[in-house]
Amino acid sequence: MWSLSFPLLSLTVLLCATRLIGGYSFHYCIEFSKGQTFKCIHRNQQILGDIIKDLPHSTLDLTIAINPVWHIPDRSFIHLRNLQQLRLDHNHLRVIDQFAFQGLHQLKSLNLSFNYIPELSPSVFDDLYNLTFLSLTNNSLKRLPHGIFSYLFNLNTLIIKQNYLTNFSEIAKAVSSLKNLTLLDLCFNRLTSLSHSNVSLPESLRMLYLCRNNLSTLGCEPSFLGSIEILDLSYNSELPTKALEGVNLRRINYLRLRSTKVNIVEFIQNSDIHVGHVDFTSTHLNTEAKLVELCKLLKRKLSRITKLTLVGNKIETLRANTLAHCPNITKTLDLSKVGQNKSDCLQFLKKQRQITTFIAEHNHYSSLPTCEDEDPFRQLEELRYRYNRILSVNSHAFHHTPNLKTLWLNINTIAFLHQKALSGLRQLSTLRLDNNLLSDLFADTFEDLFNLNILNLRNNRISVIFNNTFRNLKNLTTLDLGGNKITHFEPSGLCGLERLSKLYLDGNNLQTIDSSAYHIFQNTLTTLDLRQNMIYFEEDVNFSPFVNLTKLDDLKLDEQKPYGLHILPRTLFRGLYSLRSLYVKNNMISYLAADVFRDLKHLNFLSLDNCCVGPTHLPAGIFKNLTNLTILTVENMGIQNLSTEVFGNISQLKKIQLNHNVMQTFPVTVLQSLTKLQYLDIRNVPLSCTCENSLLKNWTVNNQKVQMIYLYSLPCPHDPKVKFFNFDTSVCNIDLGQYLFFCTAPWIFLFTVWPLLYVKLYWKIKYSYYVFRSWFSEQWRRLREKEENCKYDAFISYNSSDELWVMNELLPNLEGNGSSFKICLHHRDFEPGRYIIDNIVSAVYSSRKTICVVSRNFLSSEWCSLEIQLASYRLFDEHRDVLLLVLLEPISERQLSSYHRMRKVMLKKTYLQWPGSECTNPPQAQGLFWSQLRRAIGTTSRIETEEKGTRVANKEDADASDNHV
Repeated sequence: MWSLSFPLLSLTVLLCATRLIGGYSFHYCIEFSKGQTFKCIHRNQQILGDIIKDLPHSTLDLTIAINPVWHIPDRSFIHLRNLQQLRLDHNHLRVIDQFAFQGLHQLKSLNLSFNYIPELSPSVFDDLYNLTFLSLTNNSLKRLPHGIFSYLFNLNTLIIKQNYLTNFSEIAKAVSSLKNLTLLDLCFNRLTSLSHSNVSLPESLRMLYLCRNNLSTLGCEPSFLGSIEILDLSYNSELPTKALEGVNLRRINYLRLRSTKVNIVEFIQNSDIHVGHVDFTSTHLNTEAKLVELCKLLKRKLSRITKLTLVGNKIETLRANTLAHCPNITKTLDLSKVGQNKSDCLQFLKKQRQITTFIAEHNHYSSLPTCEDEDPFRQLEELRYRYNRILSVNSHAFHHTPNLKTLWLNINTIAFLHQKALSGLRQLSTLRLDNNLLSDLFADTFEDLFNLNILNLRNNRISVIFNNTFRNLKNLTTLDLGGNKITHFEPSGLCGLERLSKLYLDGNNLQTIDSSAYHIFQNTLTTLDLRQNMIYFEEDVNFSPFVNLTKLDDLKLDEQKPYGLHILPRTLFRGLYSLRSLYVKNNMISYLAADVFRDLKHLNFLSLDNCCVGPTHLPAGIFKNLTNLTILTVENMGIQNLSTEVFGNISQLKKIQLNHNVMQTFPVTVLQSLTKLQYLDIRNVPLSCTCENSLLKNWTVNNQKVQMIYLYSLPCPHDPKVKFFNFDTSVCNIDLGQYLFFCTAPWIFLFTVWPLLYVKLYWKIKYSYYVFRSWFSEQWRRLREKEENCKYDAFISYNSSDELWVMNELLPNLEGNGSSFKICLHHRDFEPGRYIIDNIVSAVYSSRKTICVVSRNFLSSEWCSLEIQLASYRLFDEHRDVLLLVLLEPISERQLSSYHRMRKVMLKKTYLQWPGSECTNPPQAQGLFWSQLRRAIGTTSRIETEEKGTRVANKEDADASDNHV
């Protein structure tokens, strides 16, 4: 009695334990903050109610984006009364009912942008008393109904740009009651004027954006814009100077008039605006004479100006005295997009030596000349030459700006940087040279840059870092060399970088990191990026190139070219005691040692996504020292099995992503060991809906601790219509006594009742037998019809080394020579871009048969082993003869001993032996082989277990071939 009751007691205790720690999920959303923040993105659902029906009342922040939702019905969010942030952007919204947002009294932000809303009900926002932000950007609104914003007492930001609004008076009436409104954005509409009738803008309004409309006049009262501080009228191409006459602009701090017909000089003469608050970008100052006229006018009104923006005015040449007519510019002069061809050592700024920032982007500079003999601009601290056509920078090009702190030379075509080009820049702290064509850096290129903190050389053509290149950059903290062609560093290539903290070397051609590179990676580093290089390691590596990096916090080794790292030496991460983030994803690692992560005791984040070749076995104890790990991503690693020995010690783990792996079972004990787990992603994992997973199924539906991502969409492999969370587990929990009763009752009936019935009802039984046989024949016919509806007749599982035989022998004899079979092959019929495991499962279940071409290479292949495993699972699950074995070469019993699954199948099923070439066998042997194989593919009989063992068809027993499958 004890031997029977003890297992039942253990099972009961385990079931009770699973109720203490359970999983939960949401049909279409992912929780990002416990019970508060949810994102429902790209879920392909049209019904809003279905998306949010299972969200908790505590939800504060909700995003529903990139879905085909077209309608928001009344009271849609009535169960989410605590919502404060609601995003409904980038959907297909067309209809919003009158009481759609009823009950959302706590809502502060509502984003309805990028939809197709043509109209709104006047009372649609009535319940949103606390709303402060509303965006209706990029919809199809043509009008705003009266009183639509009447109850938005706290609204301070209203964005209605990119619609079809034409009536400004209607808009003004709609917003006039918004006493707290500070920003109103009406850009990209179809307004032609600001005419209004007996209405005024809220006194609180400070920012009004009217760009890209069709304004040809303002047509408003002089005091209408009296409270506005930022006014954007740009890109109203028909707006004339006269439209601004008499308008009160005294409070304007920033005015944009670019790409209008406003004569800027005439406007300033007749306006009460502070001229220092006008943006002169693209205001038709296309000649030097017009600029001089403007400067004289500005100088009459004020003696100094903080910033002068002349972007887009096509002033191709400036003489030394041109800007002398302007008031003193104390901070910034922007001459971007003016069409200048030469910098001339900034001689046109001779009369403006107080400037601290000079910007000349998007011009036509082709070179920067030598400026060694020019008078210095000692106040200039920032210089921007981005987006030009600079090909060369000559010696002492910045000798005239000795106090420069920030220099932007990026996004040009610089191929020649003179060794003395940067000479004299002893105060420089930031240098941007990225996105150019530099190929060489020399020992004295950065000789004078003692105070440089940030150096960006990304996306050039540098291949070698020569000795002493950075020897004087003792204060450099960030060095970006990513996106170059660096193959190696010379011994002293990075010497001198005593304070280097962040080093980016991604996207280069580094092949090895050996002991000679110790000096490269100094103890000051906190971030090291080695992604997309060509790094690989040999098996016998017994050192760590990172051993001295005791302060390293972030290490990236992703996507090594062309095929990944292959091997992670067990000593690779030795000494990285401070590491918190490690990225090794998108490599093709064939082996992971159990102690490879031994020293990473402070690691918080580990990414191993797509890092392995074929099905992966995680060795026991591989994560045992990662006691501080909180996030683990192991997507698409080919993981087959999980155990507490692998995950048992990472008790701090909060998030684990296991999607696109191949395990068919998931022990609940693993989840029980992860006591702080909050997030589990097992999407696209073929978990079998069998008793092996009954505890997991019960765990997923009990309690509320661990979020299971999209659990309700997880299908059963044998039938996608059945979902994992609700497959039938009643048979798994059957009572033992009941089970024994059902097992013994048929035998009792057979030996006691059957003889009596046989004597008394012989003819009736015989008649029933023939009726049953007739019914069974009909069912058999229907089964054959079902098989005929399969997409393929056979899926061929083979090793790539046997591909020549498959293509030259198997395929012609099955698809050609009068045969009409449709065959599924990896390279021909698998769907590109789809995960390999998904393609294999689809091929096995959409083919009537699975033919395994067995050879020694086949036995050693992980993928082939997975394919026969799936086929045999289908065989035992559906009880149909779907598996055919073809032995391409003789394989002994001893060789099969280590392949338990293969040996088990071969003991219970007959198989075919390829007879070999006609030179060593009778000529009819191959013909007989193909005849038997075609007949086996066409067979639809149920499985018949052969107790006699294996029967082999070869040249010696060809006469017995009729016994083969």
